Amino acid sequence: MEGFDRVDNHVEGVEEKPKTKHKGKHDKPKPWDDDPNIDHWRIEKFDPTWNDGGMLEVSSFSTLFPQYREKYLQEVWPIVKGALKGHGVSCELNLVEGSMTVSTTRKTKDPYIIIKARDLMKLLSRSVPAPQAIKILNDEMQSDIIKIGGLVHNKERFVKRRQNLIGRDSTTLKAIEILTGCYVLVQGNTVAAMGSIKGLKQLRRIVEDCMQNKKHPIYHIKELMIKRELEKNPELANESWDRYLPKYKKKNVKRKKVKGKEKKPYTPFPPPQQPSKIDLQLESGEYFLSDKKKSAKKWQEKQEKQAEKTAENKRKREAAFVPPKEPTKMDSNKSQDDKNDLATITKSLKEKSDKFGKQNVIENVKAETFIASTEPLSKKSKRSKS
Repeated sequence: MEGFDRVDNHVEGVEEKPKTKHKGKHDKPKPWDDDPNIDHWRIEKFDPTWNDGGMLEVSSFSTLFPQYREKYLQEVWPIVKGALKGHGVSCELNLVEGSMTVSTTRKTKDPYIIIKARDLMKLLSRSVPAPQAIKILNDEMQSDIIKIGGLVHNKERFVKRRQNLIGRDSTTLKAIEILTGCYVLVQGNTVAAMGSIKGLKQLRRIVEDCMQNKKHPIYHIKELMIKRELEKNPELANESWDRYLPKYKKKNVKRKKVKGKEKKPYTPFPPPQQPSKIDLQLESGEYFLSDKKKSAKKWQEKQEKQAEKTAENKRKREAAFVPPKEPTKMDSNKSQDDKNDLATITKSLKEKSDKFGKQNVIENVKAETFIASTEPLSKKSKRSKS
């Protein structure tokens, strides 16, 4: 009876509420989410006890290397092999094929170490020194190889923009390394980098903007320096920093327009046929000459060219022995000009001294001499008057 009742209820139109699926119903706040003592971004060091059983399958990666790295890799290979052996990874250097291979073993505990070993091979093939490349095996260190060869098609522009990234005496590259906290090596068509994830992200943006001519690395360096100073201020932690960062507008430099070839007016008729060698010989009459006369004419032209060449060479040789002209007249004229200059200078000096003397006489005149005095004149004055 109970079964019939259920059917009747369904027939009568009694709607049962469907079970709704709640998305993210398990995304409830956990007690450790807001704990300030827990660093959620920290990468914990791998403990071998987490994977006692080891790896079930063998994983391997192989990387090719250029021929110029062969000698260096042979010297450094024992150091690389020893570093990988500590993590339970085997490596092989094949000089015939020009490749490096890494693979897991039974002693491998960390499942991610094979990816790190693959990155180590890539860095070694891109001319990164072995002591620096071995640091990639640490959990905190990440790597990135940025391909810049396909970003610029013109070779001259590519070289110029790559030089902008390096800077004079590698100053720009050193500044980028300090601000991003990454190791950077520009080699050929790639930029090899090692560092934190945040630093690698900043570095990739700088490199791509430089190679695509969007923004010069100097402006990125300036922004990073400002951000570093703003990070020190805790009051600005929850504020936008856009007002403090400089805004750059791209300036389009006017370039000289290359003059293209002028298009000729379209004609449906083909151009006139050029005269052949035989036609030219017929016009000049050379075609009807005998072989003897033709060879004699060629020999005569050759002799004339040789004579001209020898005369020109002789003229060049003799030019080295021609004495230079002595400028005798020029020296005499110069001496006369010097004498005239001295005479004019002495004359002007005399005139100036005379004028200066007259001025002194006028200034030293006393008013008493012009006033009539009742005193008898002295004997000296009488003599002078007489």
